[in-house]
Amino acid sequence: MVQGIVNESRVTDLSLSEFLLYGPQKETEKIGKTLMRKSKEGKVLKWDVDLDDSLCTLQEAFEQVEQTLGFNIELKFDDQTVYEREFLVHILRSVLQVVSNYAKDRPVIFSSFQPDAAKLVRELQSTYPVFFLTDAGNEIHNDERRNSLEEAIQVCLEGGLQGIVSEVKGVFRNPAAISKIKESNLSLLTYGKLNNVGEAVYMQYVMGIDGVIVDFVEEIIESTTRMMIRPPPSSSPLPSPSKDDDVAITRPEFSQKEISFLLKLLSQLIQH
Repeated sequence: MVQGIVNESRVTDLSLSEFLLYGPQKETEKIGKTLMRKSKEGKVLKWDVDLDDSLCTLQEAFEQVEQTLGFNIELKFDDQTVYEREFLVHILRSVLQVVSNYAKDRPVIFSSFQPDAAKLVRELQSTYPVFFLTDAGNEIHNDERRNSLEEAIQVCLEGGLQGIVSEVKGVFRNPAAISKIKESNLSLLTYGKLNNVGEAVYMQYVMGIDGVIVDFVEEIIESTTRMMIRPPPSSSPLPSPSKDDDVAITRPEFSQKEISFLLKLLSQLIQH
């Protein structure tokens, strides 16, 4: 936004120098262009976050973020655009060149909602795992490959991908897909607002889901750890776990009937 006028631009239409002019600037005396965001309903809203920093390039992220932290590089593309293979190859090779030059020994995975891009990045390199992102039917897309976990499995098998990252409600609505994913030797991760609820994350642990993407990492770790700690034999209150505590963490044992009941209950709850 400049002088009260909102100019809508795609990131891909901006040069690097234009892109870096938005938001907080590295040189604090400079004022960046105001960032706005557009809702799914088309409303233009102010970009409002608790903490913000200047925009950076992927190279700068590799150079400045602690080396032990892994990167999930999401390859974003326009939902409404049909991309030619040559264009995707050009974009992906540019990203892969930066990763090759600067990732060093950092753990890296790639992910994308764009099925052709996900398959292509796997075709172009075999060093890093590639995951297919899916709404799993929570939103309907013109590309049928994006509309169900079954289609996501097919994308992964066709492209030699390592796994699926699904919106968590899609998994709770279709728990039978978990066994199909496991039988296909694929990993399953989830994302979504429900993953900020400890009980929902714990349920996924019980179901055998491999990992979750959450906003409040420390809070979720604490709440789920409490649920996983084996109760002490005495009737004394359970102390808060600390890093130095020698606690027994076990996966609870439920019968298939109990798990089936819980999944049906969850499926009903998330529809309301």
